[in-house]
Amino acid sequence: MAMTTGTQKQQEQEQKKPTEKRKPVFVKLDQLNPGTNGHTLIAKVLSSNLVLQKGRPASQNPRQTRIAECLIGDETGTILFTARDDQIELMKPGVTVIPRNAKIEMFKGSMRLAVDKWGRIEVTDPANFAVKEDNNLSLIEYELVNVVED
Repeated sequence: MAMTTGTQKQQEQEQKKPTEKRKPVFVKLDQLNPGTNGHTLIAKVLSSNLVLQKGRPASQNPRQTRIAECLIGDETGTILFTARDDQIELMKPGVTVIPRNAKIEMFKGSMRLAVDKWGRIEVTDPANFAVKEDNNLSLIEYELVNVVED
């Protein structure tokens, strides 16, 4: 007869327990920095412009690539959001969205917010804040500096 120790029983119980989802930590746009990811925030869509459409029309080719630049904002500032394919339909001007697990991508030295396959965008109830439009984080130009250590 095998004896189980207290720590073995504890480990077995922990393995049976379902993993708990972490509560999202909502951030404001002015807290975003280049090269960061895992952001969840609430923002209003101010505008949406289709910038790339590759391939045949969607009726003929389901693998069409579309990219839109959407200006989104909250009470601390605005940023350009890169919407891809199905995300474009959600990003209508005037709509309030919650990008979950969003990341900062750098494009020509400026920040863009994006949601890849590991995140998602939810349309939510209209937010009751005024967007601070005079603080566009995508207009700040960053320069990559290589640090050489001796």
